[in-house]
Amino acid sequence: MKKTQKGLPRAKSRGQSLFEVILAIAVLTLVLVGIVSLATSSVRNSTFSRNKTLGSKYAQEVSEWLRSERDRDRDVFINRADAIGVEKKYCLQALVWTNLGECSDNELIANTPLKRNLTLIKRDKSGKAVIEAKVVVSWQDAQGEHEARSYTYFSDWRER
Repeated sequence: MKKTQKGLPRAKSRGQSLFEVILAIAVLTLVLVGIVSLATSSVRNSTFSRNKTLGSKYAQEVSEWLRSERDRDRDVFINRADAIGVEKKYCLQALVWTNLGECSDNELIANTPLKRNLTLIKRDKSGKAVIEAKVVVSWQDAQGEHEARSYTYFSDWRER
């Protein structure tokens, strides 16, 4: 057995030094922070994708509903828009005409964080009324405000 300078026997090294323990904890902490960051980013991206898909679906739903409204009674549909070139806005929580104006913060589509606004503009194309419909489905999250848009032009399909 080797002796120290003072003549005492040197103890055998068993276990880890404090430095090794701290280094292991630091490495483990870095790995865990990376995993948590990745999981958080994944959840955020998944939520954004879900809202974007729902927003596109709800915008398309309005276009189909407007098409059926036009086909049901063209004159009533045309009168939903204002004078030529003037915007008329509707908040469409549900697919009904009763809510005139932009959606407020609490007028969301049921069970979603989404607001659905419709803007109708009457245009004159060669003496015939054409309705421009702009649908904007919007939502807000930690990253800011987002929206899905749809533009459709409605003419009288019976006229050629």
